[in-house]
Amino acid sequence: MAAFNYFNYYTEIEEHFWRKRGAHLLVSPLDWAILETWQQAGIPLTAVLKGIDRAFESYGRSRRGAGKPLKSLAYCVDAVLEAAEQEREAAAGKGPEIPRANRTESFSPPELGGFFARNRERLAQAADAARASQAELAARFGEAGERLSTLAPLLEAPGMLDLEDLERQLTVIEEKLTAAMRASAADDTLVNIRRDLDRQLAPYRGKMNAAQLGQLEQKYIDKRLWEHYRLPRLSLYYLS
Repeated sequence: MAAFNYFNYYTEIEEHFWRKRGAHLLVSPLDWAILETWQQAGIPLTAVLKGIDRAFESYGRSRRGAGKPLKSLAYCVDAVLEAAEQEREAAAGKGPEIPRANRTESFSPPELGGFFARNRERLAQAADAARASQAELAARFGEAGERLSTLAPLLEAPGMLDLEDLERQLTVIEEKLTAAMRASAADDTLVNIRRDLDRQLAPYRGKMNAAQLGQLEQKYIDKRLWEHYRLPRLSLYYLS
């Protein structure tokens, strides 16, 4: 696992969850929100996979596990956090991890160029769709596309591309877009998103503390807003 492409974080977890379930099903918006909270909290992939394994073992021994598949990553939250804490304790006193920037490049310039081009096109389409009713938000979408254009020459620059720094810049663009959508979304849109969230999260609220729930709720709302405005996710985590 040490040599895994750390930008494949979501894909690795998604496929592992599918294998444990024994069915290739779409991951729900709630599950994607959980994945984002784990990724942004810096929980290692190894800890996530270990926690998922433990959650499935626990679920299989429970009454609920009798003939019913585990439906959501929400059931795995406690086990993943416990596995992450154990990894931190085990790593105490060890030498520093090799900086990500020194690892082998994960993507080729053509792959990255195609990813940027597709995202610029989708941002332009979203801007066109929003211009008539939300002109200011459409302008933010256009600015994000222009920012991607300014980053594109980095992909062809000689030498090793610093993917981690590129990811930081993409994260800043995403954060600005998220803030713009939060400020511009209609009340009805946000109410409907929260209604769906409450319905999906209801079976799992007892397994999470207030901080976990608050972070997950915000991630879920943000994800649904990106879907509502049909925006592409810009992070390299979504390339794979």
